Amino acid sequence: MSARQDETRDAMGLLVSMDSNRRRSENRLGLEPEAPVLASCITASLPTRGTHAGPGRACRDNGGPGSHYVACMAAILSQMDKDHYSTYIQAFPSRPELMDFLMETFILFKDLIGKTVYPGDWVVMNMVQNREFLRAINQFGATLTEMFLSNSNFELQLWNNYFHLAVAFLTQDSLQLENFSPAKRNSILAKYGDMRATIGASIRDMWYSLGQRKIEFIPGMVGPILEMTLVPEPELRKSTIPIFFDMMLCEHRLTGSFSRMVSGEELLRAQPIFTPSLQFEDEILRRLDSEVEGGRGDEQYMQLFKSILLSCCQSHPELAKPGEDFVRLVSELLERLLDYRAVMNDENKTYSMSCTVNLLNFYKEIDRQAMYIRYLYKLKDLHISYENYTEGAYTLLLHARLLKWSEESNAAPVPGPHGLHLHTQRQLKEALYNQIIEYFDQGKMWEEAIHICKELAEQYESHVFDYEMLSDILQREAKFYEKILKVLRPSPDYFAVGYYGQGFPTFLRNKVFIYRGKEYERREDFEMQLLSPFPNAEKLKSTSPPGQDITDSPGQLCAGGSFTPTDIQCFTVQPAEEAKVRLKGRSIPEQITNFYKANHVQRFSYSRPFKRGPNDPDNEFANMWIERTTFRTAYPLPGILRWFVVTSTETIIISPLENAIETMMKTNEKIMSEINRHQNDPSLPVNPLSMLLNGIVDPAVMGGFAKYEKEAYMQEHPEDAGNIEKLKDLIAWQIPLLAEGIRIHGQKVTEDLRPFHERMEQCFEQLRAKVESQYGVREMSPHSTEIPPTPKPAPRPSESEDHRNEHRENRASFIFGPRRQDPRQSISELPEPKDEKWRLSCNMSESSPSADGKQPPPSRAAAGAQPSAAGSSLSPTGFGGRVRSASKLPPLPRKFSLAVYETFLEQSDAAAAGKASTSPTVDRNRSLKSPPLPPPKSKRLSQL
Repeated sequence: MSARQDETRDAMGLLVSMDSNRRRSENRLGLEPEAPVLASCITASLPTRGTHAGPGRACRDNGGPGSHYVACMAAILSQMDKDHYSTYIQAFPSRPELMDFLMETFILFKDLIGKTVYPGDWVVMNMVQNREFLRAINQFGATLTEMFLSNSNFELQLWNNYFHLAVAFLTQDSLQLENFSPAKRNSILAKYGDMRATIGASIRDMWYSLGQRKIEFIPGMVGPILEMTLVPEPELRKSTIPIFFDMMLCEHRLTGSFSRMVSGEELLRAQPIFTPSLQFEDEILRRLDSEVEGGRGDEQYMQLFKSILLSCCQSHPELAKPGEDFVRLVSELLERLLDYRAVMNDENKTYSMSCTVNLLNFYKEIDRQAMYIRYLYKLKDLHISYENYTEGAYTLLLHARLLKWSEESNAAPVPGPHGLHLHTQRQLKEALYNQIIEYFDQGKMWEEAIHICKELAEQYESHVFDYEMLSDILQREAKFYEKILKVLRPSPDYFAVGYYGQGFPTFLRNKVFIYRGKEYERREDFEMQLLSPFPNAEKLKSTSPPGQDITDSPGQLCAGGSFTPTDIQCFTVQPAEEAKVRLKGRSIPEQITNFYKANHVQRFSYSRPFKRGPNDPDNEFANMWIERTTFRTAYPLPGILRWFVVTSTETIIISPLENAIETMMKTNEKIMSEINRHQNDPSLPVNPLSMLLNGIVDPAVMGGFAKYEKEAYMQEHPEDAGNIEKLKDLIAWQIPLLAEGIRIHGQKVTEDLRPFHERMEQCFEQLRAKVESQYGVREMSPHSTEIPPTPKPAPRPSESEDHRNEHRENRASFIFGPRRQDPRQSISELPEPKDEKWRLSCNMSESSPSADGKQPPPSRAAAGAQPSAAGSSLSPTGFGGRVRSASKLPPLPRKFSLAVYETFLEQSDAAAAGKASTSPTVDRNRSLKSPPLPPPKSKRLSQL
């Protein structure tokens, strides 16, 4: 038995002696209806003398350890009235002894409430104990106000213990009547009443009785008071929520604010009683986060909190504006916390991630770094559990960016293993960077991992001079460069998802999101996962924005009387590649450029075709218009989420002519891409190239160019003359591209497919004759490639060195040039044409100074590039290259660069507007590159 129990037994002995005198004088017991229950509990709890029944058996059968002492205490307290309490209090010889008794009693009661000695189904015993404790607490509370409230007798710790005891009593599980069945709840209310309301009123009165001393309980009592107001009892909430306004008022009068950090020096100047910093707003936000996450709070509490505090603030002009800001802040936090709690335990953690991001963004906006970091790590753990390594890396990177490369200590606590032994910001940042590199590697985001490696290398090389770590990080960086070129990385698909209807949570309701799919994820599988949290929702068939009847729909009424969401819309969107200046005009492998086409993207488009005007049976594309919607997300993808909300939407209409220009440009881009792939890797299968070329050159397959040729359109729309000329040039420029593709196809085709190739060649010759007769000849400017000098005899290098040497030699040649000593025939090996008129228009090697420094005479191509009446003129599109008649078909150039084709695309818009352009300079270091889309001449529909 503990010393505290000994003291309590002695105190109860005094109570028993006092009560026995009263009972003898009145000759009656005066037992309550529960007295037989108390007596039987005491008898049953006492161990039987002379038996082997130990205390463990007694605890299992009749309650927890010490239950018989608690039963005795409750029996004695039940016999005491107000006079008994008064007599007992006055019996203490001094104030210190009384204070010690009250202190010990408050601690004992709090322990007994927190560690219930009776089973949960012993409702009568629990309620009797609570009733007697409540009477005792109220009696001792009166003693506090009488003897320990004045300035000379005030005891802060004693009052603090009282408030913590009262709040613990109010929030104990046995008094939460909403958790009981209706029958049991009604029975308890009829016999004992709702003791929570009684103790709540006592706490409120005791608080207001403190007067000027209330400031000493801020912020220590903010948490307990908040816990009390979150109890789901409306009347209790209404009576206790105003305590928060009183706290705000007290701190505002002392410091002039309740929503900022106040230094101890300021408090000393204001009131020299105490020195801690007052942080009412910080404390209530921090405690509200943990309480709501633990299951307390609801929508009703948020509304009550807002209405009561706003009403209180309006009665005090000095608190009207700051009080309104504070209420708005707490309301926004409560809304996000309730959303987070609603989806926290769902099997599908998708929406938990969204709510977590909402919370961390909120804490970032209000500059609460500790809470911000706490939710960053929660989000990171969710991502890693779903193998979203890229998103997990970006999440950790947010924390790493807050740290400095310094020896300063960490300002905010760090969850997880990093916070245990990493004490300086440099140590923590280095550990985070290494973890981020691993996550980026697992997510195949090697470009991002390289950036982190470079920053670490800079620290190791120039600041800490750790060359061993520098060597390690440089080797890791080298491996990432190698993976970029050698490891297959499929581009992810992107999906637009709209949640329409009032039945969705607030963070989804009537919003559109762009989702980043996983590798090889089909839209059907994605939609199945999307609909799993909302089994009663329907998928919209149309991709058009829904009407107000759908967005305002309350949802479907389901079993249990609850509403569910109505409609979900999902369709695939295309990333709109952002302009990369450093990639422009360079010969870059596809493995590099493809990454930037599908990553770091913030704009996405969706094109919906529709018919306008009369149908043309001969050409279905003549009235095919495109409605293109461009979505802009809040942040680029990928990021800390696999999806982001759409912040703006723009819709434009693209005419059939503009659509034809875009289609032709994309077709040319596909041809160039395939040629690049086959030139870089001759082992690639030829089937994709076969399908692409055959679909273009064979009119029976795709209709050829005929679907874009409509002479009547020029007469009906003379304002589109510039775009018409651009389309003609694109069609004409496709011929040399197709020629090179067919040449490669002829070298790689098998004998089984030789008839197919010959048929394709016949179709191409017919197509070339037609195009060149109508639109003229487009010739790519040839150039020569310097052959690397033969190396001196040396020991045979390793396999990796062979590969590097081959890569260096290949890098010196262009896309249509031979690759080292390729056994297959290249363009440079074609026989020279007999007729001089069929020779190439220019040669890059001739345009360079000779070895003796003299400028060679201008070639025929240089002369042909100047406007003349003899068959060479400036193209209406602004291209200054060679445009010839198709009376004689020119041969393919030996080896040519498409730099002039890129220049044509860049200058075509200016030329269409009537601007003249000089002949572009051919850059011998340029190779095949995808041209950018021209800005369409369109009509804007809407801007959301």
